[in-house]
Amino acid sequence: MTSALETLRRDFGGDIIEPGGAEYESASRSVLSSGSPAYVLRPESVGDVQAGVRFAAGAGLVLSVRGGGHGFAGFGTNDGGIVIDLSRLANVEVIDKDRHLVRIGGGATWGQVAAALAPHGLAISSGDTKSVGVGGLTLTGGIGWKVRKYGLALDNVVGAEVVTADGEVVHASAQDNPELFWAIRGGGGNVGIVTAFEFAAHPTTDVFYGKISFPASEAAAVLQGWADYLRTAPEELTSIASFANPFAGGPEAPVEIHLAFDGDDTELATKAIDPIRRLGTVIDDDVALKPYADTLVDGVTPPPGIRLVTRSAFVDRESVPEALRILAEVGASVGSPFIAVRSVGGAVSRVPDDATAYAHRRAELMFVTTTAGPAPVVEAARPALEAIWARLAPHVNGAYANFLASATEDDVAAIYPAQTYKRLAAVKRQYDPGNLFARNHNVRPQ
Repeated sequence: MTSALETLRRDFGGDIIEPGGAEYESASRSVLSSGSPAYVLRPESVGDVQAGVRFAAGAGLVLSVRGGGHGFAGFGTNDGGIVIDLSRLANVEVIDKDRHLVRIGGGATWGQVAAALAPHGLAISSGDTKSVGVGGLTLTGGIGWKVRKYGLALDNVVGAEVVTADGEVVHASAQDNPELFWAIRGGGGNVGIVTAFEFAAHPTTDVFYGKISFPASEAAAVLQGWADYLRTAPEELTSIASFANPFAGGPEAPVEIHLAFDGDDTELATKAIDPIRRLGTVIDDDVALKPYADTLVDGVTPPPGIRLVTRSAFVDRESVPEALRILAEVGASVGSPFIAVRSVGGAVSRVPDDATAYAHRRAELMFVTTTAGPAPVVEAARPALEAIWARLAPHVNGAYANFLASATEDDVAAIYPAQTYKRLAAVKRQYDPGNLFARNHNVRPQ
């Protein structure tokens, strides 16, 4: 360890943060998790990442890779191991104006990307939170306000620079290392550290964005009508239904239909949005034209001692009515988790099932339950939450990795169906046979 650390200090151009250092307290934790790693490495270059990976491999310590640090499962930190924090690799550059190609550092956040692309009139289908990292979101999906028109964030990746477990840098694209390229689009951080992404952006305008709210008593009818309408709605319209918000009244909280219409034509937007307004008794409507970058919200850092437990699943078309009926009943009960239902389909469903390691192309909806509070409160709520999910089990499938607070074998099996897992394991054997990159929803090389 001593000689390996000496080599690291010689080769590493970024910061090496150790316990007792001035920055350690903040550097040791991610947004949603605390930890006490032995070293936090903040690389300034790809060469630094290579040096960090080689040090981690030689030290035999657990390795965490941190982008934005928003992972619910706490992968961005650890106890006693090494964290490679990519936050300084955050450059955003338009590399081909005619083809709208953009190169983005693996440590950038989506807020940084949206702000950098706005002067060029460009955007990338991404998540909906400014401080969420490009890497963590993209490697496992990317469901945001342009998903029905432009697909997942990972569907817009055309190339990537990857540091593999042996410390080498390789390029992944449809032409170069195509199996690695397949794996990084959905396989999480299992096969390497992406230090830069190449995205195909698209021209964008201002968009119509906001929420339309309905009384909690109308939840069942509004949710069913909303889901039915989205099957025929223009793909420019993407929407999220949220309800049972414990901070807005729990079972009495309004049903909020958040939406974005991807375009600045008032007539087309009104035509697309009005059917949602007719779903029930509108008690609030703040939809307005605004820059796309302004649709991304600030991330929330929970107070110390507060845990967030998220769980997700997908719903195929035939199961939508029953799944929504159960969710509406749950939302009306005391102690319900916060529930959010996201529309997918559209461009997501037009990608072949085996084109990427994201395996849930046929789903119409993805939903998330969130329970928050001090650890004893969360634990006390667990039996009721398990009962809710037991009711839902016959009507849902899979899981969306970006909204999972756990990483059990069942979670991994839900994210990666058998054939996807088998193919990912083969790529893992080639690029990370020792499973150095294990702090994720892990696909084992054997």
